[in-house]
Amino acid sequence: MKSESSLKIFLVDDDAVFLKFLELEFLHHPEFIIETYATGELCMASILHNPDVIVLDYNLDGMNKNAMNGIETLHKIKQYNPNIQVIVLSQQEAIDVAINAIQYKAIDYVVKGENAFSRIKKIITTILNFKNIEKSQNWYTGAA
Repeated sequence: MKSESSLKIFLVDDDAVFLKFLELEFLHHPEFIIETYATGELCMASILHNPDVIVLDYNLDGMNKNAMNGIETLHKIKQYNPNIQVIVLSQQEAIDVAINAIQYKAIDYVVKGENAFSRIKKIITTILNFKNIEKSQNWYTGAA
C-alpha cells in the first residue's frame, strides 16, 4: 500500500536479467513500491496504478521487434500524465539518444553500465526528497 512518503516506481526493460537486478536494487527500501514490466505495452496497460517514477529502457524491442520502443512509451506516459517522472535507460552512449529522451520530457538519461544502478537510485532518492519537501511545505502553508 502506498503511503504519503513513498514512491511507486515502474521498472520497464525487455532485458529480464537487467530488470531483475534493477528490481532487487530497490526492494530493500520500504519507501519504494516497485512494479516491473517487460514491454512498453504492459507498462501502459498498468498506468492506472499511477506511478510517481518510471525507469524506462530506450529500445524495448528485445522480445518483439514490433514492440513499442521507449520513446513511444515515454510519449504515451506524458500524454497520460505529464507529472510522472521518467528516467530513460540505454546501452547507447550517443548524445543524440540522450537529447531525444530529454526532448520527450524524460527527467534524465542513464547509460547502462557499472554506475547505472547507483545513478538511478540517486535520481529517485532526489525525487522522493523533493516530494517530501513539497508535502511539508504544503502542510506548513495549509495548501492541499
